[in-house]
Amino acid sequence: MSEIVLRVRLVSGEHLDVAYREDGASSDELVERATVILAKDAGALRCRHGDRLIVLFGRGVASFEVAPRGAIL
Repeated sequence: MSEIVLRVRLVSGEHLDVAYREDGASSDELVERATVILAKDAGALRCRHGDRLIVLFGRGVASFEVAPRGAIL
């Protein structure tokens, strides 16, 4: 299972670090999938913030970044 950590900046200006993972995908593929999902207004990305499952909706995300070593959760 591959995992990436995204630093997400919300439309409100706040930011949070979340982990996104999928089976059988490389890190580059995960970044591409997250980009495609969040680019849609109706897109929803299931991810984790610590031990909590959260859903990010594309309409609430202003931007996200992926650090080489990942963000700190």
